[in-house]
Amino acid sequence: MNCIELQQALPEVFAGRDSVSSDVWHSVLALEKGKSYLIEAASGTGKSSLCSYVYGYRNDYQGIITFDGKNIRSLTEPDWVMARRQSLAILFQDLRLFPELSALENVQLKNQLTGFRKKKEILWWLDSLGIADKVDVPVRYLSFGQQQRVAFIRALCQPFDFIFLDEPVSHLDEPNAVIMAKILTEEADKQGAGIIVTSIGRHIMLDYDRKLKL
Repeated sequence: MNCIELQQALPEVFAGRDSVSSDVWHSVLALEKGKSYLIEAASGTGKSSLCSYVYGYRNDYQGIITFDGKNIRSLTEPDWVMARRQSLAILFQDLRLFPELSALENVQLKNQLTGFRKKKEILWWLDSLGIADKVDVPVRYLSFGQQQRVAFIRALCQPFDFIFLDEPVSHLDEPNAVIMAKILTEEADKQGAGIIVTSIGRHIMLDYDRKLKL
């Protein structure tokens, strides 16, 4: 997948508004593989909705979203499975971890589906992000910031053309945010992937190709 394009896309809940001032909504926007984007937004302007639309979890929007020119509304269930397995990685704002599973089990659950990472690589990331001692701890006992790091590592356990990160550093201290940015940049560069980050304030520090207002 080389391009995700939004053509006059708009959440249905916003349809009754007299005007929408946005670089994303009700515009034509092409997100290109290999480039990085920061989408800055106020709370309630639809940043998490955007991630869910592109990932195929929701379709309550107007307009058109395409993958390499193909309207995603026409994708079949097998098409979506393939896209999520090989082209689209995501770190949701609400993380969507399994609370009863350990940090490592949550990551391995994804990696067992893809076989994309070696265990030693996963353990190295857990150590780099300061949670090596939480490997066998159920994530329900971890802080939200620690859980963010687990979900981030899980998102890397697949090949991807684009990776979406919805407020990935909202609960991280600066040193861990810097480490996350380094890992993210290295992995995206290896795959020539596009990075899309959303933020309502503090954001992960990358050399963004474009900053957009939602």
